Amino acid sequence: MSQADPNRYLRLMPLAAGVVGGVLLLLNRLTSVELTTSQARSDVVGTILGAFLILTGLIWQQVQPRPPESVTLNGTEQFDLLETLPDALKLELAWASHSLLTNTPTQALVIWYRGQVLLRRGILPETTLTTPGPIVQQALTKERPIYLVKLPLYPGRVEFDYLPDNTQGLICQPLGKAGVLILGANAPRSYTRQDERWVTAIAEKIAQACESTLTPQS
Repeated sequence: MSQADPNRYLRLMPLAAGVVGGVLLLLNRLTSVELTTSQARSDVVGTILGAFLILTGLIWQQVQPRPPESVTLNGTEQFDLLETLPDALKLELAWASHSLLTNTPTQALVIWYRGQVLLRRGILPETTLTTPGPIVQQALTKERPIYLVKLPLYPGRVEFDYLPDNTQGLICQPLGKAGVLILGANAPRSYTRQDERWVTAIAEKIAQACESTLTPQS
């Protein structure tokens, strides 16, 4: 399913006006019995304006960005918190996940920390994360986020079986070396720079809350 382009008709207006104007000028010239000097001048001006409108319309078709194609993710609405977590941390994770789901293109998210899934929220399948795959491990090792702008193009997407199988975009945001925040979107190239900064800020807050609340497993 494609996302509607609210500027589609606006971008077509110059092109349509230029074509209609050119057709009307041609009909006027063909039906004129005698060509006067003033009419010839008007035709020249009209032809220039029509060409300008057509050119503008064509440029707008190429320059104006089109919204990325979105899909309906396969899965069901879920909100699972690890029962053994302290209440304060549960509230922190609930707030953080809500902020990401409402302020970014994220539609599915998983928080994994020190060998266990702390939270699953959004549109998700029944499968859960057990062992992080190579892409997630790379984000943890380097402590740098990995943004897969169009997930279906990556062979490594098979490791994300705990996200909807038609997830289009994905961010692996490390929570230090101990955990990772995994976000899935329903459209490719959907995360902007501002979204990425917001994800980073929320991840830092989650990491601090987990570090101060959870003790390492022996």
